[in-house]
Amino acid sequence: MARVILNGKKAHQEDFRQAVDALRSQGAEIEVRVTWEREDPRRFVEEAVRDGVRRLVAAGGDGTLHEIVNGLYSVSREKRPELAIVPMGTGNDFATACKVPLDPMESLRLAVFGEPVSIDLASANDQIFINVATGGFASAASRTLPASLKNLLGGSAYRLAAALKAFNFAPGTGRIKAEGVELSGSALAGAVCNGRQAGGGQVLAPNAFLNDGLLDVIIILTFPVTDVGQVINEFFDKSNSGKYVKRFKTSWLDLWPSEKRTINLDGEPYEADFIHFEVIPGDLEMVLPKDCPCIRG
Repeated sequence: MARVILNGKKAHQEDFRQAVDALRSQGAEIEVRVTWEREDPRRFVEEAVRDGVRRLVAAGGDGTLHEIVNGLYSVSREKRPELAIVPMGTGNDFATACKVPLDPMESLRLAVFGEPVSIDLASANDQIFINVATGGFASAASRTLPASLKNLLGGSAYRLAAALKAFNFAPGTGRIKAEGVELSGSALAGAVCNGRQAGGGQVLAPNAFLNDGLLDVIIILTFPVTDVGQVINEFFDKSNSGKYVKRFKTSWLDLWPSEKRTINLDGEPYEADFIHFEVIPGDLEMVLPKDCPCIRG
């Protein structure tokens, strides 16, 4: 049996209701729980564990997925249900990078009948994220952008807002330490990636895998206007670390900002004056397409 945790804002979507009815008519056991309040996803996870449900389906966007994953992490491994996705958000960054179908019927069929694989999670202090932690332009854009504009423009809205914010953005200063890496100074933006993309379609770590036991890190250092061309070239060179755009892989990273900063974990704001990032290898059983590019092997 699969139990769907559906974001209440998407409960009116008729194509999803039709998908549930169609699969039920084919013999699939599907239950649906609809969220109303912020803590509902975690409460529904606890309820599913008590009921012995072996597969949960996150039906919503990256925020819904984030809440459910954090709820699952609080459950011991032996009792933790498998997780699948029906992408119904604005960005759907995690699902898109994994090639989860956007059509409700196709994604729900995969969610109910697909085979799970073991994937990594990541932590930022005591918070869990499955996709990407961002700071800088991306977090400012997704935090300040009105929901109505996000729905109207989709992923391009994030990039538009990011460009507008850039004109008044104050670089962050601090230092980081990771495996074989130490950096200090000021940076315009950074991302710690378990998945590959964020911000409504921006591919930040195209070489990241969900099952390699590593985090992919990208940091854009401050730069003079005269070097903007070099920065653009370095940003689109996804395989190498440059003078201003640093890329590396690590299983952990420590961040000491010069002042308390807000970052985004899977799009959700989180504020701290010190953050320890760490990969949690093979910690979640997730249903993904057989051709998922984010799974090594």
